Formats: sequence, C-alpha cells, structure tokens
Amino acid sequence: MKKKYKVVIDTNVFITALKSRKGASFKLLFETSKDKYESNISPALIFEYESIAKLNLNNLKIGEENINAILDMICKTSKKCELFFLWRPQLKDPKDDHILELAIESQSDYIITYNKKDFKGIDKFGIEALTPKEYLELIGEI
Repeated sequence: MKKKYKVVIDTNVFITALKSRKGASFKLLFETSKDKYESNISPALIFEYESIAKLNLNNLKIGEENINAILDMICKTSKKCELFFLWRPQLKDPKDDHILELAIESQSDYIITYNKKDFKGIDKFGIEALTPKEYLELIGEI
C-alpha cells in the first residue's frame, strides 16, 4: 500500500475547485478518496477559505449555503490542528506563513498550491509544494 501523505491545501486550490468541476483541484477535493491523503486544517485556514469564497460569490457557480456545506464537509473529513508555535516570518508573502505553520504543526508532507514560488525554502522543514495535478500524479490518480 502506498503511503497516505499528510497535506495542507492552500486557499487558491480550494477556490479553484469551487469555480469549476473540471480540473485537478476539484478532483483532489471532491473525487479523490480520503484514504489517499490526510488533509490538515486550522481555524485560520477554514476562516480564510470561507471569507475568500464568500467574497467571490459572484464568480462562483454555487451559493452561500453550498459553500457552508462544503466547509462543514472539509471540517468533518480533515484533521484539525491548533498552532502553538509561530515560525514567522519565513515566506516572502506573510499571508502564507499560517499555511506553512499548519504544515509544520501537522507534520505534513506537502502543501498543495498553485503558488509554488511563494513557498520557496520550505524544504528545510521537510515539506514540498506541489500543484494539485502534481500531487494527483504522485498518488496515482492521474
């Protein structure tokens, strides 16, 4: 059996999955079996998912009720982590530091993101940034 990797899914992947049922983001979040990976969340990440999704309601093809239901599903199927130690500043964009901190706290293997360049240097924590497509290829889903 292949290893069940621990991951943190960046907000840009979450929003992309809400915009279209096609593509790797949607497949990762809604079609890939949870026995293929362990998704890690924190209160800060869930609040970010929610706020960005609701700010973009006009660009999404789903309503607020569906966003709430999806967030509930993510909370039920993900491992919840609280951050007790901050590693800031580590990244060029300080808004991404909480993603890295969650990945460190949860001992994640990967951060799944479309902004890999924003996570340069995370290898010193034993974490790698991958796009959704790269991750799905790694676990044999593509």
